[in-house]
Amino acid sequence: MGQLGTEGGAERRPRDGERPRIAVIGAGIGGLTLAGALTATGTPYVIHEQTRELAEVGAGVQLSPNAIRPLLRLGLGPALEEYAVRIEAMEVRGWNGRPIARTPLGAECERMFSAPYLTIHRAHLHRALLSLIDRDRLDLGRRLNTAEELPDGQGVRLAFDDGTASVADVVVGADGIHSTVRETLRRDEPVFSGLGIYRGLVPVDALPPAARERLVRLWLGPGGHFVCYPVSSGAFLSYAATVPLTTGTPPRESWSREGDPDELRAAFGTWTGLVADIVAAVGTTHQWALHDRPPLSAWSTDRVTLVGDAAHPMLPFMAQGANQAVEDAMDLAACLAHASLPAVPERLARYEALRIPRTAEIQRGSRGNAGVLHLPDGPAQRRRDAQMAVHASLRDRAPLYAHDTGRTVVPVGV
Repeated sequence: MGQLGTEGGAERRPRDGERPRIAVIGAGIGGLTLAGALTATGTPYVIHEQTRELAEVGAGVQLSPNAIRPLLRLGLGPALEEYAVRIEAMEVRGWNGRPIARTPLGAECERMFSAPYLTIHRAHLHRALLSLIDRDRLDLGRRLNTAEELPDGQGVRLAFDDGTASVADVVVGADGIHSTVRETLRRDEPVFSGLGIYRGLVPVDALPPAARERLVRLWLGPGGHFVCYPVSSGAFLSYAATVPLTTGTPPRESWSREGDPDELRAAFGTWTGLVADIVAAVGTTHQWALHDRPPLSAWSTDRVTLVGDAAHPMLPFMAQGANQAVEDAMDLAACLAHASLPAVPERLARYEALRIPRTAEIQRGSRGNAGVLHLPDGPAQRRRDAQMAVHASLRDRAPLYAHDTGRTVVPVGV
């Protein structure tokens, strides 16, 4: 195990010219992408993950070109080719089937942004990212209790549930919306959006032939919306159905909380076309409350920083949560590449300056879409539909898809 310094003073402190010892807290998409990028530069690290067995849960994830390009540079091309689905277009319709907008993807996306638009099961992406790292650097079954930054640049003390402790020179919180590391920087709470989401998978063999089309589909209706796309080499359709949660105390955000398929059918069973077919075929579903947090003006100290949902949890209404975690990881790895210990504070400040303006804008956009997507039929809905049609071109996605990240992590062209 590539352990960090232990308590008791037996571990010597590194000299100024030595590389910092990096502890990554969390082995989700952000943490594993960061580990893969650190591996590419020979930067030492260890990942502390609270679960004892890595088994990524959830359903599908959309990967746009801004994340695909760096993942390809890290060597994930073969895994993405095996498990992901190349999406040909994104279609938006009303709940009654009326067409609203269509964005071409496919070959045009690859030509314009040098990468495809892909959909993939989270478990397959997680497995692919694991292939990038040295398993000896993965420390499982270690739930973090506290992270305490020591005085005089002496590092960060990590205390774990099992009573053990260690000291790292840099700590990266990749531990999600309920981040323990974030609590060392900012005491705030997740903000409930008022919405809940049902997610799951349906075999395409249980659905009409239209389910096999390589499309991301969105249906917009009063008080809710429905998204689906193929995953697992096209064998399954991943769906996400968003509705208001208006009764009782909202449940804690959880990937594993079971939902009621009959409630899903009651909400969407009268919608047209493939929506009704999908909800009729659902056997089990998961459902949880949707939360985000306000954008931060700072998320780093001299020794501690954040990536992904720990830094900027966002509602899933721009399909950018995983993509922004990849961007964070790549930029952070680039900033830490070949850094000496005295250079760490400046490198973390550079990373924060690169990421905060972009992620804050996407957080706000995702939150704003919560209302826009759920308008009742009427004048406001018709204005929204007209705007969506006007801005449906692929070129309108350039601010998201053309963004380049982490170019110094591996040589250009590799």
